[in-house]
Order: sequence, then C-alpha cells, then structure tokens
Amino acid sequence: RAALTRAASTAALAIPMASSALSPCPSGANNCWSTAGPGKNEVTKWRFPAGTDKAKATTVLQEVLDAYPQAGQAGVDLGGWSVAENALSDKGYARYEYKSGIGNFAKFFNGGKPFIDDLEVSVEDGFVCVRSSSRVGDSDFGVNAKRVNYIASGLRAAGWDAPGVVV
Repeated sequence: RAALTRAASTAALAIPMASSALSPCPSGANNCWSTAGPGKNEVTKWRFPAGTDKAKATTVLQEVLDAYPQAGQAGVDLGGWSVAENALSDKGYARYEYKSGIGNFAKFFNGGKPFIDDLEVSVEDGFVCVRSSSRVGDSDFGVNAKRVNYIASGLRAAGWDAPGVVV
C-alpha cells in the first residue's frame, strides 16, 4: 500500500497544471481577472509569436509593462505603479502594484489612501499567465480590465496573440 501511495504521489507531482503559476480569482469576484480561471473572470493566456523563445518573450513583456504610463491611462491608475517583485529574468515571474488616484472613494472608504491593485505575470513555455486584482472591495469599476486590456494591446502590437477582457 505504501508503495502505491508513493507512486501515485510521484505521478501526481509530475502532471503539469494549466495556469498553475498564478491563483484564480475568488468565486464571484468583480475586481479580478486571471488566466487561472475558470468562470467569468478568466483571461485567455497571452501567447508569444511562434519561434520566440522565453528569453525574448520575457524581454518584450518587460518592455510593455515598463511602458505603462506612470500617470495612468483611461482614468485609472492615476497614482502610478511600482515593481513589487521582479524575477522575470530568472524565474519568469513579476508582481507590480498599481495605485488609484485620491478620489472621493479613496477618501471615504480607504482612509484617504489610494487603493492598491496587484498585477502578476508568469512566463511559461509559449505563453504568459496574468492576474490583476484589487486588494480590497468587491467592485473596481472596471479598473483591472482596463489595465489588462492596455497591456494586452501593447503585446498585440509586438505580434503576440494577447486577447483582452470584455467587461
């Protein structure tokens, strides 16, 4: 029995899981998008062009992420962004923090501090997993979708198959 359990455990660990690099969104969330789906919050994986190796794809992804305007875009992320963790070159993973402006919602519901959202990316073989999520609240008024769509657009301009999300 012990031998069977060990064999089953070893086999289970060897099975690759789709989008396992990042977490799915919480059930029913209205402020999160992830390639780890399933459900209404699922983002299609961003596929880099055929013949592109992970190193080149990582470089392009980094350039697109770094080109995101510090002043925000489409009325979102007006408080700028920062790199919280960057292990793209060695582990293929990065996490960015995006801040809202100090509007009335932040003043009344967040103690006058900007809301902070997290964007995570993980470079896999042939594709990139992504997750963008608000840290607090239930609704983000489409902020995470706008962010994901902006970045996906930059990747499409570089020849990637990077669908956005539809709100």
